[in-house]
Amino acid sequence: MPTFSPTSGTGRRIGLAALVVATVLATVPAAAAHVPGSRSGGDCGTHERTRQALRVLTDRDGITGAAVLVSDPAADEPCRRLAETAGTADLRTGRPMDTVDRLRVGSVTKTFTAALVLQLVAERRLSLEAPVDRYLPGLIHGHGHDGRLITVRQLLQHTSGLPDYLEAPEWEHPERLRYRHFEPRDLVRRALELPRPQGTWHYATTNYLVLGLLVREVTGRTPEAEITRRIIEPLGLHDTYWPGDDTRVRGPHSRSYFRDGDGRRVDGTAWNMTFGGVGGALVSSPGDLTRFAAALFDGRLLPPAQLAEMRRTVEADADRLWPGARYGLGLISTPLSCGGTWWGHGGTVPGGHRALVAVSTGGRSIAVALNEVPATLQAELDFLDLVDTSLCEGRSPERTSA
Repeated sequence: MPTFSPTSGTGRRIGLAALVVATVLATVPAAAAHVPGSRSGGDCGTHERTRQALRVLTDRDGITGAAVLVSDPAADEPCRRLAETAGTADLRTGRPMDTVDRLRVGSVTKTFTAALVLQLVAERRLSLEAPVDRYLPGLIHGHGHDGRLITVRQLLQHTSGLPDYLEAPEWEHPERLRYRHFEPRDLVRRALELPRPQGTWHYATTNYLVLGLLVREVTGRTPEAEITRRIIEPLGLHDTYWPGDDTRVRGPHSRSYFRDGDGRRVDGTAWNMTFGGVGGALVSSPGDLTRFAAALFDGRLLPPAQLAEMRRTVEADADRLWPGARYGLGLISTPLSCGGTWWGHGGTVPGGHRALVAVSTGGRSIAVALNEVPATLQAELDFLDLVDTSLCEGRSPERTSA
């Protein structure tokens, strides 16, 4: 599974069905911990189901640490934010997880990039129906690929037919490449050498690297600079930044962990993320992610027409995402057990960080942070259950989906 899949990743593309045969994590005891200032009792309700879902991930599934931040603008003022954690942020010191910690957010980056592209569409500097060759002639050529036949929309929704460079053999062991610098054009070129994927929808970070090159062509600035100027700085996302070649995570952050070939837990926090670029390199925090999602869906980032385009979905491969998931333009939609839908994105990086941000039909938003990737089918299902529980707990069931 690719490193920046919305589901888990270890350098290979593995969907939920294939996770059945994944290596089983050893169980690591971890106690649930409440973040100071968490509003989880009294008139705000117990949120016991959400806390229990967190403990399942750490106590039963062996995830080192998990955290969820819930923001609900429809709730009374004291109850609008809930922060819950379980497990350990740093095994060296025993420091518990904290929802203010930064982490690498992987493919959540794609939603930032999609929002930027839709801003340029609104400004008529890009067209969703224009072919890639209009802006980058000759970039996509050969091996059965033709940039004259691939549109900007298809890149955004992963229907371009481009292979994912992360499916190349060298990415079977991403830890061997963790300190290397990569250039987007080189990664796109490598992708074009791979076999053409089957089916009409194929998740590929390659698509977003091409979008980044499009942005640079039409604006004259790097896509990272444009996202910073147009989104990160105006929204005051002080924990969100592009790491470039810096292998560290700056500021307060959780460590991240992955399993090596012998099943041993390894610290994967230090990593050169240039191979992810605008498809997966951002560092952020749960608080910044919920602020970004709120701004996206309340219209502060995009006009209504472009936000509606982002929410036009196509059927996604359930084995690459999860049952019921559909993909829009940098957004995933998933039905909720309590009715309605959540919209957002998830992401995973090879060092072990896993993030997800989602907004429900009623406006409740959540950000989930893990510092070790689920590696079994049960752990993956438990992760999705945490998302659903956090968005549904305390809500009355809706009659119809939105």
